[in-house]
Amino acid sequence: MRFLKKYFITGLLIWVPLVITVWVLGVLVATLEGFVPNFLSAESLFGIDIPGFRFVLVIVVVLLTGVFTANLLGRTLVEQWEKIVGRIPLVRSIYNSVKQVSDTVLAPNGQAFRQAVLIQYPRHGSWTIAFMTGTPSGEVAEHLQGDYVSVYIPTTPNPTSGFFLMMPRSDVIDLRISVDAALKYVVSMGVVAPPATTAAAAPPSVPPSVPPGVIPTAPGVRRPGNDGPAGPAQ
Repeated sequence: MRFLKKYFITGLLIWVPLVITVWVLGVLVATLEGFVPNFLSAESLFGIDIPGFRFVLVIVVVLLTGVFTANLLGRTLVEQWEKIVGRIPLVRSIYNSVKQVSDTVLAPNGQAFRQAVLIQYPRHGSWTIAFMTGTPSGEVAEHLQGDYVSVYIPTTPNPTSGFFLMMPRSDVIDLRISVDAALKYVVSMGVVAPPATTAAAAPPSVPPSVPPGVIPTAPGVRRPGNDGPAGPAQ
């Protein structure tokens, strides 16, 4: 039984990551292919079934959209489209919220999820990993006295849900590990630890040794418990 258990677990360690990876990719491909209408499928265009045709079509459309909106004409059309969407009451709220989040997270020059940090949560003495998402702004920043930062605390093992906090900058410790390594640490529930940093901490300053029973004082100052007269001031 020990022999079977040992090699069965070894086999699981090989197959479980592979199966889950294939399953996640399959769900992603199926989701993207669901946005392609039937008249653009390979059966309608060529009369044969081509696996992955819709997925490739989605990737090509996204790339062409990025190329088109990179010039002045494309940006102008996008701005006009956003003005039209902004006049529809319900659609306006949903579209603007999603656009703000996507611009913050996916923008190449954005600062969201660029830094892993260490904070005390949910109580003092308990530490967890969080991700820097920016700094408070607008009316919120007017009510906060001092230097504050915005952090996102992911839950384990599903990092897509979590908590948003605004904390004093002094309570946040920057980590030198990458965001990917920090996410792996969170998702694995602490099993996959990030690599140790090579930078050595500076040695603490050691006060000069003094005889037992003597209270160290500044030159020229006499305190109770110090034997002998005070020396001349330096």
